[in-house]
This record gives sequence, structure tokens and C-alpha cells, in this order.
Amino acid sequence: MTASTVAGQGGGTLADQAYRSISDRLVTLRIRPGEPINDERIAAELGFGRTPVREALKRLEHERLIVAYPRRGTFATEVQIADLGHLSEVREQLEPLAAGLAAQRAGQDDRAALDRLLARLADASGGGTDLIRLDMAVHRAIYAATRNPYLEDTLIRYDNLATRIWCLFLDRLPGLAGHVHEHGPLLRAIIDGDAEKAAALAAGHVAGFEAAIRGVI
Repeated sequence: MTASTVAGQGGGTLADQAYRSISDRLVTLRIRPGEPINDERIAAELGFGRTPVREALKRLEHERLIVAYPRRGTFATEVQIADLGHLSEVREQLEPLAAGLAAQRAGQDDRAALDRLLARLADASGGGTDLIRLDMAVHRAIYAATRNPYLEDTLIRYDNLATRIWCLFLDRLPGLAGHVHEHGPLLRAIIDGDAEKAAALAAGHVAGFEAAIRGVI
């Protein structure tokens, strides 16, 4: 058994854990666009071997968060504002679908998790990356509640790319807290099993996100 297949703290294989840690840094721009990625240094920082880190980097390259160039190395991808419209086209279709399916399919454990996030939203204050991570946690809980792993994986990928754009303009977007708190009614609709309302709220959330970004570029 290799190091990359041994489950450790935090859940999943070491490659899964490395993926989550590196992805978080890339999405929240702690690793800046265009910055070189050194697998040996990251492995040392995470306390992992290089194998799980390399496996994580392959996944991140597929998700367009990093790019590898022959003889040049691996780098965090640039944030392309021109991609905003393309991302929105996909998310405008899939986010309402996910919200509606979550309302229909969420089990008891899913609804309990969503209820805990609803409580966290009610208590959330401040701003910056803490709110960004809460927003991401809400999205991922909704995606998981769809019980469709293909839809879940697809939406995580596009949410990551959209969130990078959001983080790029974080200091120019005054409505961050309001945008995150919009999830309250959405979570309540899903918990209550109201698929139509959940889908409508998700559609409005995506449209509002794009409008907010376009308002500052």
C-alpha cells in the first residue's frame, strides 16, 4: 500500500487531503495566479510524501486550477475574467438543477448538515476568506445532497473557478456578507423539500453573482 492510499486525519486518502488543501489555497488565491507550484515544498508543508501531492496536482490540472508546461514547470492558472460568461452559462443551468434535486433527495443526514450550515450563516459576521469558505461549504453540502456524484464533481469544479474570480475582486465587492447570507432562504427551501423554490433561489444567486462581478470590472 502506498502512502497516497492510506487514509489519514481529515477524511479520504492522503491524495484527497492534499487535493483539498492545495485547492483551498488556489481558490482563495493564497497561491496567486501565475505563481509556480513546487510539489516538493508543498509536500513538506503538508507533511505528506510527494506521491499524494503529485496525484492531487494531476486532478487540479484537470480542473484548470493549475497548468503544467514542459521544461518550464507547473503554475497556478491565471484568473480569466473573460471566462465569467462561460462559467455563468453552465452554472445558471446546473445550480438550479442541483438545488431542486437536493430538495427532493436530501436524506436525514443531509438535512441535518444543511441545518447546521443555516445556523452558521445566522452567526456569520466579518468578511474575507472565512465567509468565502462558508459559501463554499454551503455549495458543497447542496451538491452532495443531490446524490448525483457526476453533478457534484462538475459543480465543484465550476464553483471553484467562479470563486477564484470572486476572490480576485474581494476588496472591491462591498456586498460579500449579503451574497453569502442569500443562502439562508435557499437552505431553508431545500430542508423543507421545496424543489421549485430552491431552484428559483439558486438561479437568482448565480445571476446576482455575475451582476456583482460585472459591476466592478
